[in-house]
Amino acid sequence: MNDQLKKLHDFIDSSVRDMIALETLLTAHPAISPNSNGEGELDKCIALEKWLREHGITHLERFDAPDPAAKGKVRPNLVATIPGKNDDFTIWVMAHMDVVPEGECSLWATDPWTVVERDGKLYGRGVEDNQQGLVAGIFAALAFIKNGIIPAHTVKLLFVADEEEGSAYGIDYLLKNYSLFRTNDMIIIPDGGASDGSSIEVAEKNIMWLEITVHGKQAHGSRPDEGINACLAGCDLAVQLNDMEKYFNAKDALFDPPYSTFQPTRKEKNVPNINTIPGEDVFCMDCRILPCYSLDSVRAETAKRVAQIEQKYGVKIEISEQQAMESPATPVDAPVVVSLQKAVKEVYHVDAKPVGIGGGTVGAYLRAAGYQAAVWSRMDETAHQPNEYTKLENLVGDAKVFAAVML
Repeated sequence: MNDQLKKLHDFIDSSVRDMIALETLLTAHPAISPNSNGEGELDKCIALEKWLREHGITHLERFDAPDPAAKGKVRPNLVATIPGKNDDFTIWVMAHMDVVPEGECSLWATDPWTVVERDGKLYGRGVEDNQQGLVAGIFAALAFIKNGIIPAHTVKLLFVADEEEGSAYGIDYLLKNYSLFRTNDMIIIPDGGASDGSSIEVAEKNIMWLEITVHGKQAHGSRPDEGINACLAGCDLAVQLNDMEKYFNAKDALFDPPYSTFQPTRKEKNVPNINTIPGEDVFCMDCRILPCYSLDSVRAETAKRVAQIEQKYGVKIEISEQQAMESPATPVDAPVVVSLQKAVKEVYHVDAKPVGIGGGTVGAYLRAAGYQAAVWSRMDETAHQPNEYTKLENLVGDAKVFAAVML
């Protein structure tokens, strides 16, 4: 370890109480989406801005997305800049300010909105998702400022809104309305990972959520010949769509499971009684497709199978896409991946491997826009659970990893 990196790491080691204080401050400002009966991120963002300025991070810019339902009628996105020796590309650490509601309070051992320290852990809503990454990024940057060390390249900390509810007011809004990123930027998203830090997420399966409405003809249960059973047609279609796993049958060991999945999920209530043939039936499909297949190819095959069911049963079928997202993978040898692997090895002494996931992150928006992003953190994945916690050793260790990448 060179002298500069040692100074950075020593500062981070000495900042544990300050990290706890910042976690405590942020947790005390619930940043819940209006969609979940919250007020949004404004109060939390203002508190964070004030804290950053007081601690020496003063180059701050706000990019507010208008939202009439939120407090102040905005959903704030905040960028903090630490100038580097070189501005040929930027190293980003991107975290989100919003959190999910606390859920059933009786399942919590402590007040969700008051940080409690116990046995090397901090408990509270949001302390891991995503304040662990948010705080770690801040203290990595502060280590440079407080030691008078200039990072090799410009560093930017991005604190976004609305990650928990789809990012329409967060990264999606920023990508559509501003030119913040360059194609050679390194973007780290500390919002997921393994408990030992060994997973660097570089790819996501393409996501398609479908709501399918089957229109038939209602009839008495004793006279199915006088009706058209929408439920029967819907069940057959669900099986046919699930069978697309055999059609889109590529395998990719980057993912677990290593294949595309097409799963029937939610089913709406149709008729209230047993002895009525339903004239309408609604169900949903959750499709997670390997990146080697475009969503358009999936749409085409879906339409083909829908047409077959319509002809077979004499029904009319409508499909609504509730969500559709596709993005290319970040190359496993991209600079952001290689830099993270080196830093993780130095700090945590593990070999971090590139992986793909079936879930969705904000990384998909960035990759779809042509930017190389990697999702990494060392965490126990207690997000959205009662008694959510973060380990202090993860806060400190992740900050050290980010500092090593920035150096």
